[in-house]
Amino acid sequence: MTTLQQLLGIELPIIQAPMAGVQGSALAIAVSNAGGLGSLPCAMLGSDALLAELSTLAAQTSKPYNVNFFCHRSPLPDAVRDAAWRAALVPYYREFGIDAAAAPNAPARLPFSAEAAELLAEFRPPVVSFHFGLPAPELLARVKSWGAKVLASATTVEEAVWLEAHGADAIIAQGLEAGGHRGIFLSTDLSTQLGTFALLPQVVQAVRLPVIAAGGIADAKGVAAALALGAAGAQIGTAYLLCPEAGTSAVHRAALKSAAAHHTALTNLFSGRPARGIVNRVMRELGPISAAAPAFPLASAAIAPLRAHAESTGSGDFSPLWSGQNASGCNEIPAAALTRELVALLR
Repeated sequence: MTTLQQLLGIELPIIQAPMAGVQGSALAIAVSNAGGLGSLPCAMLGSDALLAELSTLAAQTSKPYNVNFFCHRSPLPDAVRDAAWRAALVPYYREFGIDAAAAPNAPARLPFSAEAAELLAEFRPPVVSFHFGLPAPELLARVKSWGAKVLASATTVEEAVWLEAHGADAIIAQGLEAGGHRGIFLSTDLSTQLGTFALLPQVVQAVRLPVIAAGGIADAKGVAAALALGAAGAQIGTAYLLCPEAGTSAVHRAALKSAAAHHTALTNLFSGRPARGIVNRVMRELGPISAAAPAFPLASAAIAPLRAHAESTGSGDFSPLWSGQNASGCNEIPAAALTRELVALLR
C-alpha cells in the first residue's frame, strides 16, 4: 500500500492544519522544510494576497506544500435573519458606543473558484485540500490536471465514502475535538459528529484511501496512537498556534496559555458555521450556537466591529479564539522543532 509520505512526497506523516486568520506562508514553509506538509489557508485571501503567498512559498521551500480552500455555497442575503442577528448584538454596540449601521456586509471567506484555480495553475502546488466537501467536478479536474493530490475533510463515515467516490486522494478524518471549523457537509446535524478515535477506525475500514487523523492530537503519543488505529498520518493544528511562525494574535496567544483553553465549544457566532473555539464572553452570554446567526460566512460582518473594539483593549471577548479540545501541546518553540517532536515515537 502507498504510504502518505509516498503519496504526498513528504518525509514525515505530519500535516500542519491550515488555520485561516492565524497563519500565512511562514508557518507552512517551516513545517514543509522540516519534512512535514505545511499548509496555507487560502479562503480569506484575495487574488493579490494569494499570489503573494504562493510566490513566497515557491521562493522559500522546494518541498511539497498544501493550499487549502473552502467549498461552501455562497448564501443569498436574508434581511430578516440579518436584522435578528444585529438586534442580538445591539446591546454590545451600545456598551461600546459603536454604530451598528456602520458594520460591513461583505463576507470574509470565499469558496474555491475558477479564478483561484487559474492562479494556482501558475504555481502547480503539489497538494490542494478542501473543507466542506469538494469543488465542482470541472474545478476538481483543473486542480488534478497538473498532478496535484487532493485532500478533503470528513466528519462522518458517510462523508468519507462520498469523498472517495468523488475524487479525493486521501481523507482527513476530523474528530469532534478539532479546533476551527467543522468540515461537515452532508448534513447540518451536529449529533452525527464523533470523536477522533471513534471516527478514525470506522473511516479506515470504510474506504481504501489513506486516512489522516485530525482532532485532539497534540504530541508524539497522540500521533503514535492515531497510526496504531490505522491512520496514515496526523493533521495537527492547535499545537502550532504558539510557534513564532504563526500569526496568532496576542489576545489569542494569551487565551491559549491560560486556564480558559480547557473549555472550548462549537460555536456559529463568528462565521455562521460551527467551529470550535475557547469559550469567551459572547459565547457564554448568547449561547455558543445561535439560530439568529446568518448563514456562513455572513455572520462575521456584524460581529467584526465588536471584535476590533475588544481586541484594542486586550480582550478576546468577541474574538474567534479557535482551539481544539487539547491545547496541551502548545509550546512557544519553532515549528520545525515541534514537527520533529511529533514523530519522536515513530520508528
